[in-house]
Amino acid sequence: MSGPVKTLLQYAFIFIITGLLIWFSLKGITGENKGDYLLKTWQAADKVWLTVMAVIAVISHLIRAERWRMLLEPSGNKTKLNYSFLSLMVGYLVNLVIPRGGELSRCYNLYKLDETPVDTSFGTVVIERIVDLVCLLILIAVAFVVESDKLLGFIETLPLRNWGNFSGSALLLSIGAGLVLLALLTFWFVKKNKKLNAFFVRTWQGFKSGFLSIFRLKNKGLFIAYSGLIWALYFLMSYTVILAFPETEHLGVGAVLSLFAIGSIAMAVPLPGGTGSYHVLVPQGLVFLYNIPPADAVAFTFIFHGWQTAVLIVGGALSLIATSIILKRKK
Repeated sequence: MSGPVKTLLQYAFIFIITGLLIWFSLKGITGENKGDYLLKTWQAADKVWLTVMAVIAVISHLIRAERWRMLLEPSGNKTKLNYSFLSLMVGYLVNLVIPRGGELSRCYNLYKLDETPVDTSFGTVVIERIVDLVCLLILIAVAFVVESDKLLGFIETLPLRNWGNFSGSALLLSIGAGLVLLALLTFWFVKKNKKLNAFFVRTWQGFKSGFLSIFRLKNKGLFIAYSGLIWALYFLMSYTVILAFPETEHLGVGAVLSLFAIGSIAMAVPLPGGTGSYHVLVPQGLVFLYNIPPADAVAFTFIFHGWQTAVLIVGGALSLIATSIILKRKK
C-alpha cells in the first residue's frame, strides 16, 4: 500500500471514529430536534462570560508564545513575540484537522518567519509538552484530592477494566513491547542507510540543542511562573464557561476541577482537537457527578467545545493571513 493511500485511510478512520462518537453523544438529546435544542442552549448562554473566556484564552496563548520564545533564546535563536504567537496559533489551527500535527507545523511557520531551525524549535516544543504534562498531572491530582469520591466513582463506570480477553496491564505491556520492537527496527534501518543516518544525526543535534535549552534559561523562575499562569488561565476558562450557562452556573470550584480533569483526559485522545472523545466523556461526567439532565449536559459540552474551537479557528486563520502578509513584505 502506497504512503499517500495509507495516510488517507488513517485520517478517514480517525474522522469516522470522531463522527461516530459525536453521533453517540447526540443520542443524549431526546424528545425534540437536536439542532433546535443546541440553538436554544446557545441563545440562553450568557455571552458576556463567553467573551471573557475568549479574552482569557488569547492571554493564555500570548503567555505560551512568550514562554516558547524564552526556550528558544538559549539555543541562539532569538525571535519576536509576534512571530512565536502567530506560529503557535497556526499550530492550534492545524491540530484541529491533523491530530498532533500542530507541533511540527508551528515550528515550520516560525522557520518561514525568521529561519529558526525546525529541529531546534521542535526540541523546545517537546520540552513544553513535558512541562505541560507535569502541570496537568498536578491539576488532576488536585481534582482527585478535592473530588476523589466522585471522580473514582465516575472512573468505575467507564469500560476500561478489560479489552477483549486482555487485562489492562497485559494490554499496556503488549503495546510497550510493540513500541520497543518498532524503535529497534527503525534504529537498525537508519544505521544501514548512510544518507539517512547522516540526516538523523544532523536532525538530532538540532533537536538536542532545543531540548536542552531549558537547562540554560536565564530566568528559570519566570519560566515556572509562566507555566503555572498558563494552566491557571485554562482553569479560569473552564470556570467562566460554566458560569455562562443556567444549567451549570451553580456548580462550584470542585465541579470545575472535576470537569477539567475529565476534559483533559478526553483531549489526550488522538482525535482532531479532542472532538468526539470530549463530547462523550464530559456529558457523562456532568450527568453522573452533578445530576445535570443528559440533554443539558450534551448541549453544554457541544457549545463549550464549539466556542473554544471557534476561538482557535478565528485566531489561527488570522495568524495565517498575518504570516502571509509578513512574508510578502519581506520578499
